[in-house]
Amino acid sequence: MNKLSLAIRLSLAAGMLAAGAAQAQTCAHRGQLDDMYCDADRDMVADAPADKSKWKNPSTLIFTYTPIEDPAVYQRIFAHFQEHLAACTGKKVAYYQVQSNAAQIEAMRAGRLHLGGFSTGSTGYAVNLAGAVPFAVKGDASGPRSYRLAVIVRADSPFQKLTDLKGKKVAHASPSSNSGNLAPRSLLPGEGLTPEKDYKPLFSGKHDQSIMGVNTGDYDAAAIADDVLERMAKRGVVKAENFRKLYSSAPFITSSFAYAHDLDPALAAKIRECFASYKFTAEMTREFNGDDRFHPAVYQRDWAIVRKVAEDTGTAFNRTAFERENAKEAEAKSKK
Repeated sequence: MNKLSLAIRLSLAAGMLAAGAAQAQTCAHRGQLDDMYCDADRDMVADAPADKSKWKNPSTLIFTYTPIEDPAVYQRIFAHFQEHLAACTGKKVAYYQVQSNAAQIEAMRAGRLHLGGFSTGSTGYAVNLAGAVPFAVKGDASGPRSYRLAVIVRADSPFQKLTDLKGKKVAHASPSSNSGNLAPRSLLPGEGLTPEKDYKPLFSGKHDQSIMGVNTGDYDAAAIADDVLERMAKRGVVKAENFRKLYSSAPFITSSFAYAHDLDPALAAKIRECFASYKFTAEMTREFNGDDRFHPAVYQRDWAIVRKVAEDTGTAFNRTAFERENAKEAEAKSKK
């Protein structure tokens, strides 16, 4: 077990002991939320603390975006947005680089992160374990952005159909990733290819690393979010013609933007306004495949299909599953 996984386990356990008993006495309903949180209005996300003295109104907002690629890339892309957010809220805004979905979730749970963009798959864990409240997604004039699970191979590879990948080296991104792990486990068996049975998933850590691994021949194939490949090709990191898709799924909603449940409700409302009023820069629109604005989102409604995929794979968005999946990822990394 690496130090990060151990830290996450200890933090989750400590939070459970510290907050569980008190919350259990006062919370009428929490659904699948961790014992640190309550969901009295049954909208599937954590309520603001009943004790107003626990509401946070920091002078500096800590922001980050899901590390599906190099975190430094997104720090640059969101620089103008951070300036807008600072001017709109009257707060300083600092970007917090995280190296994994697990670290991002732990940062919000521990109170080190106030606002962030979470990948589709990790959004459920962020909601249940970190008290994240999703409220926005990227999109354009036609509506919110969606993406598809794609299984890719090199264009010059001999593989022509999914069943050709039995016994081959197939990369998954990370345990909490929707398109990079959960969706393949739910959807590919119906196409004749069952992860764990027909191949042993190899966790690369991130979608871009899965793509680069296929490009260099380290992996025979990879389960990825197709929009990541599109962005990498547009930046010239890889050539789109070097890959073929053996499978493409129905669309999923894209990454969420969520704030910590314990932000002062007035500040949370202001953050929503700031997102709604922002128009993407030309660079952001290029990087995000034509997206030019944020759309409002509702976790209970918009992530229903993602929760179903998790249920189909027996991966409830709870603490036990989170620890189990991250232990698998740590083990895979130790073998590289």
